[in-house]
Amino acid sequence: MGRWQDGRGKLIVHGEREGFAVPLEIATSYRARTKGLLGRDSVDGALLLSPAGSVHTFRMRFPIDVAYLDRRLRVIAVRTMKPGRLGLPRLRSRHVLEAEAGAMEGWGVRVGVRVEIAVE
Repeated sequence: MGRWQDGRGKLIVHGEREGFAVPLEIATSYRARTKGLLGRDSVDGALLLSPAGSVHTFRMRFPIDVAYLDRRLRVIAVRTMKPGRLGLPRLRSRHVLEAEAGAMEGWGVRVGVRVEIAVE
């Protein structure tokens, strides 16, 4: 864990497929978190918003999977959101992962799974 800066890294999922790694964009500055996936047609891997407790999909072009993470990077909720929706804030959420709809299921990201962030 720790403090990250805007940039790239790897999302490592500890679950069924131990150590499975996914390309990751890290958005920690206000500007990067505000922009998020807006204006894109897709995302390569996942986007980490930190700190974040909720998200919206207004002006997005595609549906996304959203995983809410607690301070220990354990998944506390996973939702699929269509464009034009407002996600409910999660009380213990400190970080949010976003990816194309359906991707997280394939990676094994589900409630209770711990993830790790490796900065490049």
